[in-house]
Amino acid sequence: MVSRAKDTHTTNRVMRLDDEDWDDLGARAGVRQRAAVVRALIRWYLRRPGAELPERPPAPKDSAGA
Repeated sequence: MVSRAKDTHTTNRVMRLDDEDWDDLGARAGVRQRAAVVRALIRWYLRRPGAELPERPPAPKDSAGA
């Protein structure tokens, strides 16, 4: 069953992701920007007109200093 969204919102969708991936995405994109990154990736993957890959954050520093 799909939840019904308000007229001003998109319908909620369920995705299964590893907790570590979801947390890391929040840390790099911002907790309130995760959905925007996922939407941008989907539009790019589907080759929607004008869709571009979202900018990737810099690679995290290696804790070993390498």
